[in-house]
Amino acid sequence: MKRPLKVLVCGAAGRMGRAVRAEIEADPAFAYAGGVEHEAGASAEGPGAFAGLLAAADAVVDFSAPAAACGYAAACAKARVPFVTGTTGFSKPQLAALRAAGRKTPVFFSPNMSPAVNLTFALAALAAARLKNFDIHIHEAHHTAKKDAPSGTALRYAERIAAARGGALPPISSVRAGDIVGDHTVLYAGPHERVELRHMAHSRAVFAAGALKAAAWLAGKKPGFYDYADLLDLKGF
Repeated sequence: MKRPLKVLVCGAAGRMGRAVRAEIEADPAFAYAGGVEHEAGASAEGPGAFAGLLAAADAVVDFSAPAAACGYAAACAKARVPFVTGTTGFSKPQLAALRAAGRKTPVFFSPNMSPAVNLTFALAALAAARLKNFDIHIHEAHHTAKKDAPSGTALRYAERIAAARGGALPPISSVRAGDIVGDHTVLYAGPHERVELRHMAHSRAVFAAGALKAAAWLAGKKPGFYDYADLLDLKGF
């Protein structure tokens, strides 16, 4: 029997970190290699423990913060341990740092770890290219504690749509309310009709399971900078 993949979780005390740990505990294909948080607590150790935990890990799954994620990625690159991050809000220099880590170890970055959402990125680009005379607007809603707005997922939709049309990013509106896990709608409004592409996450478990799916997929991969378009074979769509 194949041994479980030992996963170290960054941001282990946060909403997503707890969801990832729950998925690990429920799936015999994975084992928990420990967790780190910006401050040590009952459910996670501090950042200073990362190097020691990394030595016994097969992969790292990160849902922390942009600056912290870059530091963890650099350490993974040095140790040649695959790194998966669903953290959002990266600046261009920070994304460049992630790509640099990918030159030494497999790095997987996705602003949304739902496989279904990543499929809709391709669908959104296809619709944008074909519905040339339609106006496009993106709307997203998340819980009140989410720090970045617009969401990384909404920005990914916008980037794919702009690339498909060869123009500017479409407008995005954001709502932060209650405990909404994550809703995204891409509206295509034309003469006499409209089309809506919508995804609603019912639970953070979908993102946690998607991050672990990415970690398992990275096993044995060459160094590189990967995303769900690679995992789902959607390059070119």
